[in-house]
Amino acid sequence: MLEVAIWSYGVAAVAFLIFALYIFLAWRGALPGGALFAAVAISGLWAGLSALEARGAWPFSGALAVALDLLRGAAWYVFLIVLSRPLWGRWMRWPAYVALAVVVAQVLALALESAGVTGGLPIAPAIGAWLMHAIVGLMLVEQLYRGMPAVSRWGLKPLCLALAAGYIFELYLFADALLFSRIDADVWAARGIAHALLIPLIAIAGTRSPSWTLRMSVSREIVFHSTALAGAGLYLLVIAAAAYYVRFFGGDWGRALQMALLFAGLVVLGALLFSGAVRARLRVFISKHLFPYRYDYRSEWLRFTQALSTVDRSLDLGQSVIKALSDLVESPGGSLWLADAYGKCRPHSRFNQPPIDVVEALDSPLCGFLARSGWVINLEEYRVQPGRYQGLVLPDWLSRLDEAWLVIPLQTAERLIGFVVLGSPRTPFDIDWEVLDLLKTAQRQAAGYLDRMLAAEALLEARKFDSFNRMSAFVVHDLKNLVAQLSLMLKNAQRHRDNPEFQQDMLDTVANVEARMRGLMTQLQEKRSIDPPRAVDLPALLRAVCESKRGQSPAIELVCAAAGPVEVSAHPQRLERIIGHVVQNALDATAQDGKVVLSLAAGKDGRANVVVEDDGCGMSPEFVRERLSRPFQTTKSSGMGIGVYETRQYLEEIGGALHYDSEVGRGTRVSIELPRIRREDGQSTAMGI
Repeated sequence: MLEVAIWSYGVAAVAFLIFALYIFLAWRGALPGGALFAAVAISGLWAGLSALEARGAWPFSGALAVALDLLRGAAWYVFLIVLSRPLWGRWMRWPAYVALAVVVAQVLALALESAGVTGGLPIAPAIGAWLMHAIVGLMLVEQLYRGMPAVSRWGLKPLCLALAAGYIFELYLFADALLFSRIDADVWAARGIAHALLIPLIAIAGTRSPSWTLRMSVSREIVFHSTALAGAGLYLLVIAAAAYYVRFFGGDWGRALQMALLFAGLVVLGALLFSGAVRARLRVFISKHLFPYRYDYRSEWLRFTQALSTVDRSLDLGQSVIKALSDLVESPGGSLWLADAYGKCRPHSRFNQPPIDVVEALDSPLCGFLARSGWVINLEEYRVQPGRYQGLVLPDWLSRLDEAWLVIPLQTAERLIGFVVLGSPRTPFDIDWEVLDLLKTAQRQAAGYLDRMLAAEALLEARKFDSFNRMSAFVVHDLKNLVAQLSLMLKNAQRHRDNPEFQQDMLDTVANVEARMRGLMTQLQEKRSIDPPRAVDLPALLRAVCESKRGQSPAIELVCAAAGPVEVSAHPQRLERIIGHVVQNALDATAQDGKVVLSLAAGKDGRANVVVEDDGCGMSPEFVRERLSRPFQTTKSSGMGIGVYETRQYLEEIGGALHYDSEVGRGTRVSIELPRIRREDGQSTAMGI
């Protein structure tokens, strides 16, 4: 057993010294905290020297271990006396005197044994003194617990349980030694680890007792996992004992049955550890019996906020809200209803629940009650005491849901935006004021997230409609120009209907208008440009623009000063359309005997420069500066005011620019800069993009 003793006392030494360091860092100067630190630190030194004694590494370790054992017992006495002192009256100091007498008796017993004068005594003095030490320790613990007011016992219960267990172990060890006149080696070897196992209970008591002035905290997660680990260890010990019994009495089948039992035990243990219901029961048990409040609000709020702010890829925001709320009350899942723009709450998301296709109006009794009161409806309580809910009548679909448990409203500061129905919990779960307050606060935050989500969806939908309406406006503007071409053709048909050349030109114009209108309709339906960007021969495009305006007055003069081919990267139809807009505006602003010039020249930085000049009515500088590029601003009685807006927007999209120079009564000069494509060695390079 020496090897066992070395490990037992060694582990105890490490545990006590780490705990002593933690107490020292958490100590705020109060006397009880200092006494606890001294007792724990001395216990660590005692365990360390006992491990050295078991190993035989130091000749004086045995004597020092006994001395520190005595000092350790005295330190724990001092700690109990310090805690009990406020409870004693003026004439009730006898527990301290008794403890002092026991310590003196232990010292005398050690002195007698070291002097070798114990032969005439009926019992060994040291064993008797240590036995009395355990009895008095139990007495001090009992006095502390009974003297504490009933409302305050909860805080000291773990400490009293730990110290009482330690003294009972000592009582058994030395009573057995007194009975058989020897120390049981097995029990002595386990003494170190037995006392180390009491540290968690002492730590829990420290967190519950602010009067010790120790800023100690024990994480619920650590307690949960420690309890689960201890339970798993106890379970495996029971399984191992049962397997050993089967092997011992099982004859030839013993070993096979032992392996089968151990394997089955491990499988069952794994199933229990990964069972949500078992983990929920353990979590509820720990929160109920080991902590003053059901929740660690800091960790719960951080976890809840994290669940809402970083949505799991496999869950949408609605499912994340359901999961976050259900985790607070150990529910496996639920369903979420959200209000729409028509005053109806419709199913939006579900988590671990079958689909429910039920619509609840915002003015229904259920939604009205949730909006007025903001209460969380406990359906189990409602079925037993419906009168507590102010005459609320539940809808039939909710009454028929067997697994429904809680109805949680989702309210912002202004309105009810929906509600969540949670399923029955994995383990019995009491709904008290603490749970209700937490759920009400959590639903407010969840409602804020969901309200912003609904607002973002509405904004996105509005932007889609705005984009569609803008495109529709551009299409209508183009249709207006096409209708103008048809009107001009019909006007001239009265005079030239017998002219074969006019008839052919009319057919070509109608075919072109039909193709353009079909393309515009396709663009409007698909909500995109119908032609992709590509290299466009700019002189050919300008000639096509002039050809499309051939029947109008004044005639357009085309001037191409650029040497060689000029190509730009653009959408052919859109570019032709916006240049046609600018040319049409020049024609509309110019008298029939006026002048409109469309010219192409090389601009700066490898750009192509298209210029449209007229000597028409012109525009004021204020109109050009403040109104010209804004949508729905025009000086024409029949204009829509979006041609210039579309032109500028498209040119900026492809890297171009638009410049106006105009004066009232003298005409207008419009310069369109376009990024030019330079072809070198068979390759094309877009300049200025």
